[in-house]
Amino acid sequence: MISVISVNALCMVLQTNYVIKYQLFLFFEILEVLFMSIYCFEFGIKFYVDPIGYWKNGYNVLDVIIIIILSLPFCLRKLFGRHYPYLNIAEGIQSLQILKLIPYSRGIKTLIKALGQTITTVASVMILLFLLMFIFAILGFCLFGSTDEGDVTNWGNLASAFFTLFSLTTVDGWTSLQYELDKRAFILSRAFTIFFILLGSFVFLSMFVGVMIIHTEDSMKKFEKELENERHMSLIQEKQNILKKQQEDVSKLMRKGTASEFKSFSEMVEGFKKTLRHTDPMVLDDFCTTIPFIDIYLTTLDNQDNTIFKLQGLYYEMVNVLNQMLEDMPVKKHSVSSERSEDYNL
Repeated sequence: MISVISVNALCMVLQTNYVIKYQLFLFFEILEVLFMSIYCFEFGIKFYVDPIGYWKNGYNVLDVIIIIILSLPFCLRKLFGRHYPYLNIAEGIQSLQILKLIPYSRGIKTLIKALGQTITTVASVMILLFLLMFIFAILGFCLFGSTDEGDVTNWGNLASAFFTLFSLTTVDGWTSLQYELDKRAFILSRAFTIFFILLGSFVFLSMFVGVMIIHTEDSMKKFEKELENERHMSLIQEKQNILKKQQEDVSKLMRKGTASEFKSFSEMVEGFKKTLRHTDPMVLDDFCTTIPFIDIYLTTLDNQDNTIFKLQGLYYEMVNVLNQMLEDMPVKKHSVSSERSEDYNL
């Protein structure tokens, strides 16, 4: 489905070129029917598997909406002809079909979930920003738009004042707006502009961005925790598979003639222990066959090798010291005997 959606999006990109669209018009018509058939087939399979639970998933509802949107141009062409004035709008919103890729990416789903969690907080920030813009729009209309020499284009009515304040909030082209006010020699215009930019752009817009970042970080932490839990569950599942295989091997061994004399697995293990030699394989518990234990065991062996290497070095040093002591002992005895002979002669 990811490949089908990607190819469909590529076809939409090619149709933006008028020459390609004109030359391959019939080919694109066939592909449109083919893609629509695949999407309907996907919907039919999912709906057949779980007719009630299908509508509980928001992404499935999104798929149904996209299928309806994709069928609009075809229906309009059949009902009103190819020269219907609103046909281009229906063809333009077909680009929403790229949203079908969202359910196949867990990262994008996490970000969308974070956006959904920020709706309440963001709505509060936007309401505060709207109230601020409403106050400054009325004030700007009274100061700069209602006079005879006022800036009617930017401040002549409430709608234009709101649009001007939106430009000041995004700090886009505010210098040209202020230049129009400076030409008309409004004394309070610069203080008005600076004060609104400080509140609208630096305070409320930064607050909006901060809220989005906080909720996005929380969602990413939850996403990482879910991945960690999934890895843990996969490790447990792998352990269960190993245990199941061991149980099957033991069952096969119990069914053999050599093991028929034992009534249970524990008796068979005890019987093996009585005849074990140092070269025989040992039956271990289930804990000793897990991947974490094997990892710890190999690490322990490496540390044991390092310890033995260090002990060998210490033994070599001890042997060297003892060897030197043995070499020095005859010399000391000879010196003591020579001193005694000199004393005897004296």
